[in-house]
Amino acid sequence: MKLFKYLTLSMLLAGTLSLHAAIERTHAPREPIEQYHKAEWNVQLTADWEDPYRTPDVSLDMEIRAPSGRELVLPCFYVSGESGALSRWQARFAPMEPGGYRYRFVLHDDAAADSSTAWQSFSAAVSDEPGFLRLNNRWSFRYDNGKPFRGVGENLGWEARAHDDSKFFKGLHEDPRFNYDDMLAALHANEGTFFRTWMIYWNLPVDWKIVHNTYRYEDTEARFNPSGIERLDHLVELADRFDVHFMLTLESHVGLLGDGWERSTYNARNGGWAETPAEFFTDAETRSHYKDKLRYMIARWGYSPSIAVWELFNEVDNAMYPGHQEQTIPDAAVRDWHREMSAYLKAHDPYGHLVSTSVSHREVKGLYDVETLDFCQKHMYRATAAIPEALRQDADHFDKPCVIGEFSREWDWSKNFDDMYGEMQGDFRRGLWYGLFSPTPVLPLSWWWEYFDAHGDTAYFAHVQEINRHMLQAGLGSFVELDLQVAQPLQVLGVRCGELRYVYVFNQGDESLPLTVEGLRNGACTVDLYDCAEGTYRALGPQQVGSGRLQLSSEALAPGADVVLILHPAR
Repeated sequence: MKLFKYLTLSMLLAGTLSLHAAIERTHAPREPIEQYHKAEWNVQLTADWEDPYRTPDVSLDMEIRAPSGRELVLPCFYVSGESGALSRWQARFAPMEPGGYRYRFVLHDDAAADSSTAWQSFSAAVSDEPGFLRLNNRWSFRYDNGKPFRGVGENLGWEARAHDDSKFFKGLHEDPRFNYDDMLAALHANEGTFFRTWMIYWNLPVDWKIVHNTYRYEDTEARFNPSGIERLDHLVELADRFDVHFMLTLESHVGLLGDGWERSTYNARNGGWAETPAEFFTDAETRSHYKDKLRYMIARWGYSPSIAVWELFNEVDNAMYPGHQEQTIPDAAVRDWHREMSAYLKAHDPYGHLVSTSVSHREVKGLYDVETLDFCQKHMYRATAAIPEALRQDADHFDKPCVIGEFSREWDWSKNFDDMYGEMQGDFRRGLWYGLFSPTPVLPLSWWWEYFDAHGDTAYFAHVQEINRHMLQAGLGSFVELDLQVAQPLQVLGVRCGELRYVYVFNQGDESLPLTVEGLRNGACTVDLYDCAEGTYRALGPQQVGSGRLQLSSEALAPGADVVLILHPAR
């Protein structure tokens, strides 16, 4: 009887304690807080949980009323402490409006009533930062302040691995100089503004407990890997410092295949919830736990305008067709997963980051019909000449912008690229120009970043950026495609930005050819010639377009050379 009374009292006390989950104190950042700059609040609270990262178990939100009256809910994240004792949480917020804000913290505990603080206030000072990137049109993004943006850059897929499997470039790929500090510094120095990078078990392994092929990261028993968290903190700070934007690839097909699946946190064999890669997409509990990751990503790093895009998957079609096997994961399962996860991001990210995903070379039925995927993305290897048409067709077919997230002359890392370096370099350059003159808000992103950097090709981004800036200033993000013709084997692409017309001409032949372009508007104009290889201008002076033809009889385009002609209307 005494034992029964003791157990009953203990249970009642435990129930009473769980009903008193509470926020104990908050610590606000010092003012002034600047628009689009990170401000951090530290919160101490007491709550019971099994997993502090498990949203249905326990969560903390910062409810915010902006100066405009807009109401925001910012997810906060757990930092340290034990269940039932004082624990530390944090909010990271970048105000998107200047002026006075009101806010409070709300604690949600599955075993207790919600607890909240009193409303408090802070003021955000105006800054000259342009803000977050938004959709604008098929050709460009725009910042919050209305300034247009087109990304120029490359894949920086990961930092140097411990053991690379490349037959010819093992030493290059393992070179420690390929780290985010040096790679972002080089990209910025050469006027690149955009890159794409992966989260995987050897790079930024935030939700990988088991890591491999890396000397930067360590295995962990924690739900989220502290070494991966620390490195992503550093990467975001670097991107902010160097003023470059990036597409953060949250998952890769590699994580659902072979050794990747064997190490996956979501694999039931490792304490996860999915028995098979297919169940990663279809199992309700797995999807619920994946949303915990998305919430954490928003809470910890969503404040940064440098993160341009949450990319849900790299080449998800390759997970559906492992190796050369038949399809093992249905299109509908992948489509529905993307609909659910992209909708979650849109509903819980107060900053409204862009959301996308990517395929390799197969279409996933209905994938890009998902409205909460902002743009479509595919990868193109051995097909760079087809980039302009692919971008046009996909933009028309899916009625949304399209991006070539990876491209190169060759995908097969077992080949010696030095045997085809001229083709590799020409393809690298051509892909950028094809993108600049085609409907895409981010120019095609080359793969093999180590190889091209070792050959000095990173410097070429500045050549393309020069014309990119020129176009954006002339048209304020507006592009009208021109239907132009040249004699074979010349190739031509053209656009009008504002009052200026830009004509890209590439000589695919093996002999010099005169520069004659047809399909232009008749009348007098002044022409500047931009040498793509040299990155220099030359004034050609007043010219006359007659019968739609611009004939530059004194100019000859050498084999393999390309130029941009800029036509200014006569005054």
